[in-house]
Amino acid sequence: MRITAIALAMSVGLAATAALAATPTDPQIAAIVVTANQVDIDAGKLAAKESRTKDVQDFAKLMITDHTGVNKSAVDLVTKLKVTPQVSATSQNLQAGGDENLRNLKTMKGAAFDKAYVDHEVAYHQQVLDAVDTVLIPNAQNAELKALLVSVRPAFVAHLEHAKKIQAALATKN
Repeated sequence: MRITAIALAMSVGLAATAALAATPTDPQIAAIVVTANQVDIDAGKLAAKESRTKDVQDFAKLMITDHTGVNKSAVDLVTKLKVTPQVSATSQNLQAGGDENLRNLKTMKGAAFDKAYVDHEVAYHQQVLDAVDTVLIPNAQNAELKALLVSVRPAFVAHLEHAKKIQAALATKN
């Protein structure tokens, strides 16, 4: 199961990276941000409900809270700027990958669920950070959108490090 989760996360990341090869517009960046956050919120909700491990439950709740906050900021900004988020191949790939991750997680229980969820979170946050650093921030044309991306980046770094710590702790239990 671990290989399946990592392969899934990597395929999502590779699809997103390939789709990001085309320079996204600000409306597309807005949709990518909202979709990426919603994917993590949805996985967090499932993990908060299904996991029986306190560290995993706490992390999932943090993902729900933090990514909901980022989405609220993004929606507030695009509303202020009168920008309509525009679906792109990247946002569609992110959503499809998130949906596939949920389908995969729903087939698991216990330690296998926890491991698959956390492994995906590590891979997903790394992919999101790579996209933020190499595509989203460099291509954001609106200064406020770019500032939002820059301001939330440290939270994604913290999420990645937190997920890696839980991943290491879960590995020692097996």
